[in-house]
Amino acid sequence: MYHRFNESKYPSTNIKLEIFKEQLKIIENEGIKFINPYNFEESLSKEKNERKLLLTIDDGLLSFYENAWPILKKKKIPFILFVNTREVGSFNYMNWDQIVELHNAENVEIGNHSHSHEYLVDESPETIKNDILKSIKIFNDKLGMQSKFFSYPFGEYSEEFKKIIKELGFSYAFGQHSGVIDETKDLWELPRFPINEKYGELSRFKTLMKTLPFKYQKIVPEDKYLLQSKNPPDVKIFFNNNLDNLENINCFSNEGNKWRNSNISFADENVLEIKITEKFIGERGRINCSLKVFDGFWRWLGIQFVVAEK
Repeated sequence: MYHRFNESKYPSTNIKLEIFKEQLKIIENEGIKFINPYNFEESLSKEKNERKLLLTIDDGLLSFYENAWPILKKKKIPFILFVNTREVGSFNYMNWDQIVELHNAENVEIGNHSHSHEYLVDESPETIKNDILKSIKIFNDKLGMQSKFFSYPFGEYSEEFKKIIKELGFSYAFGQHSGVIDETKDLWELPRFPINEKYGELSRFKTLMKTLPFKYQKIVPEDKYLLQSKNPPDVKIFFNNNLDNLENINCFSNEGNKWRNSNISFADENVLEIKITEKFIGERGRINCSLKVFDGFWRWLGIQFVVAEK
């Protein structure tokens, strides 16, 4: 997941263009194929041992259109551009003519990123639904269609938010928790690796290209909107039965606003308990788990909680 290209004033969401070009070379050298959004469902269900990558860009910022789009267009690389409709045409954002240009291009999907891009996860169900309905109407007016892809603003969602997105007809929804997609993942809670100046440097990027999925049955608590009365959460991961060397898993969390090794144990052979002893502080609580597999490959799983104020 990317946002800005060559906007050094915003390092937390920016990638330098020369680094982006090198990242594309790494993907090519690794023999990783780009997923066409139009074939996303097929990519999940078929050729599961093939290394594939879905490129996504959030917000529809002008720096993407000016700096990255010419490169992707020339190389015919497919991608999803997630657009929040309220900002279209405002300062530093793409306008509708530019978005329609991409919409009409081959292998490009314009995905929905809400209308307002506010912290919708904290709002009432009615407010969330009205915001998304407004964006859907604008999509239909400007593009003649509604996308089946949705990206949660700030990657934040709750069970109620997910329910609304399903009811409004979206087939897939993406967060910003890190991880690898496979057929066991919730289609309305799909992970992405955020790439920026800090987390996009080339050595780390090469590591990301060697990540494999952790296949699991479920994670509890299922609702990632964390009330203070449930903070810290009692976290369990119910893994699939056929994962080798699962006993060597490592997990890290930012409990107490400090990254540390998590205290983990197995309730049984395939159920991992992560004992969070301090409250998550701030807006997000994160847990990342990894397992070395072979030849530099790692299984990776990220969990993100939205920490409520009350």
